[in-house]
Amino acid sequence: MGLIGTLVGLVQMLSQLDDISTLGPAMAVALLTTLYGAMIANLIAVPLADKIRERAARDQRNRQIIKDSVNLLYQRQDPQLVNEILSTYLTPVEQERLFDEEG
Repeated sequence: MGLIGTLVGLVQMLSQLDDISTLGPAMAVALLTTLYGAMIANLIAVPLADKIRERAARDQRNRQIIKDSVNLLYQRQDPQLVNEILSTYLTPVEQERLFDEEG
């Protein structure tokens, strides 16, 4: 959006080159829209996209764990083997916490 605003401001500026008094305000619009676009992108859009990406990856991992769990239970695998297979989806910190809770 900032780029579109910049282009609009520059078109405004270039269309009125015969009147120097309008050059400054048109240039200000062009630069302000660039600033606003950069601020919105870096303060709102990028962090939001990162959170959505992280949540999607976590959801996909959870769905894969559920799918593998059901598949292993359907195959009547040994519970210890199921535990080991499913623990591979966890980070080392999560694995340590899980095994500490199990005793």
